[in-house]
Amino acid sequence: MTLTDIIGSLAAVLTTASFIPQAWHTFQTKDVRGISLGMYSVFTAGVAGWLVYGLLLQAWPIVISNLITLTLAAAILVMKLRYR
Repeated sequence: MTLTDIIGSLAAVLTTASFIPQAWHTFQTKDVRGISLGMYSVFTAGVAGWLVYGLLLQAWPIVISNLITLTLAAAILVMKLRYR
């Protein structure tokens, strides 16, 4: 594994893990007042784009991190729509 791979993998882990507290908090409290529907809609679409990009490049750190991030962001987005 190259230094570039290590840096990319670490960045992927950190940015992906950053969504876990928000998703967990939202799931537990069902409080979505502070979540922007517009931001999460655009962000989720952007992450889906990164996932496709990673798949096309066969860049597995990009694919795996964005698959997890997409799942978490989509879950928050669904909760925002459901618990308005």
